[in-house]
Amino acid sequence: MLMRTDPFREIDRLAEQFFGTAARPAAMHLDAYRDGDYFYAAFDLPGVDPDSIDCTVERNVLTVRAERRRPAGDGVELVAAERPMGTFTRQLFLGDTLDTDKLEAGYENGVLTLRIPVAERAKPRRVTIKANGDARRQINA
Repeated sequence: MLMRTDPFREIDRLAEQFFGTAARPAAMHLDAYRDGDYFYAAFDLPGVDPDSIDCTVERNVLTVRAERRRPAGDGVELVAAERPMGTFTRQLFLGDTLDTDKLEAGYENGVLTLRIPVAERAKPRRVTIKANGDARRQINA
């Protein structure tokens, strides 16, 4: 049996993981940040029909799934195909400090933005300290 070695096989495998392939597109790009009492996640989804976006939360796992399709029809002739098409999926593991029941989502200019409030139990609060049986001093917790 003859074995051929390909010195670029590992580079190709890494490139496919990062950029994706025609059958399996690369993951959608994401920015995540906290601003005050809210946590934001912004996903780049240019050219995606808003009706094809599916956003679910199960326990503390947020899953975003979207599909970008090529134009179809009898008269359509594909001349160049460089943009990734197909189904894109991304999962985020959310901490217990976020209130996923009040998650809000909006899609504008090709960006899906999720706004998740920080749970009340995770916000700083004052704790009353009792001295000799009466509550006189307070400190920040």
